[in-house]
Amino acid sequence: MVSRNFAAAIHLGFAALLVFTYSEKALASGPGLPPVETPESREATAQKFVSQALQVWQARLNLKDWNIHVQLVHPNQLEPKTLGNVHWNINNKHATIDVLSSYDYTLPMSPMLNDMEMTVVHELIHLHLAVLPRSDATRRNEEYVVNQISRALLDLSKHE
Repeated sequence: MVSRNFAAAIHLGFAALLVFTYSEKALASGPGLPPVETPESREATAQKFVSQALQVWQARLNLKDWNIHVQLVHPNQLEPKTLGNVHWNINNKHATIDVLSSYDYTLPMSPMLNDMEMTVVHELIHLHLAVLPRSDATRRNEEYVVNQISRALLDLSKHE
């Protein structure tokens, strides 16, 4: 009887060892927690998020007649001290929004995604203003107004 229990304990111990050995990711993240985040999975999540944010805000801002693409880019593709930009062709209503890549953010996931959404909304508002004359003299005022409108819209959306 003792030997049967001992053999059963050995088998259970060996099975437990196999489970632990082949589930490193699950163990590293702990029970009930999401898998360990890699830079690649963070970037994929960010890309999916900004694409969805673009769809939502393009509709909310009545820009459905525009063909707009959003992409994550590194800082060398942006103006210094910016988190995004937009390039457009008003004649064919085509635009590309660049948003700072998650690889270049130091914020945790949730604040980073909030920041990225702000960037998408900010750049979409610029499309409404694209019909107005632009100059270096008006750029600072335009940025101020676009930031104010973006923050107001995002605040309102959180209370829906």
